[in-house]
Amino acid sequence: MPTAPEDTVLHRTENSVSWITLNRPEAMNAVTWAQRERVIALLADASADPAVRAVVLTATGKGFCAGADLRGGPATGSTTGSTTGPATGPGGGDRVAGDVARTIRLGAQRLITAVLDCEKPVLAAVNGTAAGIGSHLALACDLVIAAEGARFIEVFVRRGLVPDGGGAYLLPRLVGPQKAKELMFFGDAVPAAEAARLGLVNKVVAAEELQDTAREWAERLAQGPTRALAMTKQLVNASLDGDRAAALAAEATAQEINMTTADANEGVASFVERRTPKYLGR
Repeated sequence: MPTAPEDTVLHRTENSVSWITLNRPEAMNAVTWAQRERVIALLADASADPAVRAVVLTATGKGFCAGADLRGGPATGSTTGSTTGPATGPGGGDRVAGDVARTIRLGAQRLITAVLDCEKPVLAAVNGTAAGIGSHLALACDLVIAAEGARFIEVFVRRGLVPDGGGAYLLPRLVGPQKAKELMFFGDAVPAAEAARLGLVNKVVAAEELQDTAREWAERLAQGPTRALAMTKQLVNASLDGDRAAALAAEATAQEINMTTADANEGVASFVERRTPKYLGR
């Protein structure tokens, strides 16, 4: 199993925030197989580490993520790479039915699912172009801050491909089915300001303000009631997948569980005592 060189995925934890930074600026941060596995592992670590209470996904250079880079390993798990590659299977022989679906299921879909299922709030700081799986990586995050020059591109149609990496799941939930079809049918670049108007982006800032704004938001999240945020994330993400009865039952169960946490007790006590709560993430 290939591993990503340490300098292609930078990682640090500061003030309870896990910073995950794609660092292949010369390739517009097109993500390799090994980078994908590293990001998935770091998101899993963030879920399990009580010292981590928020996550930021960002990148260096002019691109956030230009899609998948099929030249970076045996398979990146997405059909959007710098090249589509020969019609070969995982073992190097002729591709057979099921190879592509398996690659996407074990690759791009695992990456997007890792973001959606991370138990800490994940914020995307989009510094530049987010295309293909790169766009979906940003849109899977709980909050998205974009630099003014950032663009989001559903590039699949330009190559005669079906969107993968959860795009047809994510986009309709953010902008509705009609607009999602427009974006996917035409593959036009969506500038940051338009993306904010559509609801794809929470906030647009000048490029030089992106890191500071992401840090401010992430550290604010890290000071919040971590388990309550995790369960809120889960409820919202599941809200469009089930019926009303299931959503209300899940809400009641989440509140029942959350009321056993120290942060919930602190929140109630601080309200009664008329003081600012101090959450510890427990």
